Amino acid sequence: MADYLADVKKYDASASEDVVKKIVRHLGIALRNRDSSLVACQDPEELKRVRQKWCAKKLGVTDEGKADKAIELVCETMAKDSSKSRVTFYYLVAKHLGKLGDL
Repeated sequence: MADYLADVKKYDASASEDVVKKIVRHLGIALRNRDSSLVACQDPEELKRVRQKWCAKKLGVTDEGKADKAIELVCETMAKDSSKSRVTFYYLVAKHLGKLGDL
């Protein structure tokens, strides 16, 4: 858990440990596999899954344009990170969408 929180805090120094824990719990088994614990911004299918499973299903953001814009911003924000942690990515998407309080 500490590693996830530290990674999120690289992008948001005031990140809530409780919110990060909720994301970790939500992702569960996906975090056990290195490939599924990371997000690939260059993979359109991956970004579609983030939009559908995280933005729409979990966060309730069904406006695809709004979700895609948040995802794009996070890809830009994390561009220098060759291994984009799914926990951090999801946290930042939720933050851009104003949904951290809904988690």
